[in-house]
Amino acid sequence: MKIRPAERSDLAGVEKLLYQVAEIHRAGRPDIFRESTKKYTAEELFVIFENPETPVYLAVNDQNEVLGYAFCILRETKGSKLLCDRRELYIDDLCVDETCRGQHVGSALYSHVKEEASRLACNAVTLNVWCLNDSAMAFYRALGMKPLKVVMEDRL
Repeated sequence: MKIRPAERSDLAGVEKLLYQVAEIHRAGRPDIFRESTKKYTAEELFVIFENPETPVYLAVNDQNEVLGYAFCILRETKGSKLLCDRRELYIDDLCVDETCRGQHVGSALYSHVKEEASRLACNAVTLNVWCLNDSAMAFYRALGMKPLKVVMEDRL
């Protein structure tokens, strides 16, 4: 397995995983997530792939098939009256192909993201995780991540 930046030629493999992660969320909260959709169009993906502020890292096998991805966003807080200056690499989305789960693809992607965050002089790696996804929450805790803040809801 190799971790590398996403390229235009990876579109089909990335889209396959976008559908998988969308289905996990839709199954858990059909009142929030639409059926049979994905987060980005092909055109949006190409823009994301080419932007250094939104790196996408892929785990690929020897046949160059996409096993997993980590969509990231470089974020910076500077000059706030309340918050300290901070630079973080935010993981907007991390997904491992359902056929590859449990094979350390996700931990390899996360390790790569941490290395990139250090290289980019970040203070932290952050992400959001939906409470409906118990396996993802356990995965991130096992990697050493801790809750930073919680979004609360009162469904009406």
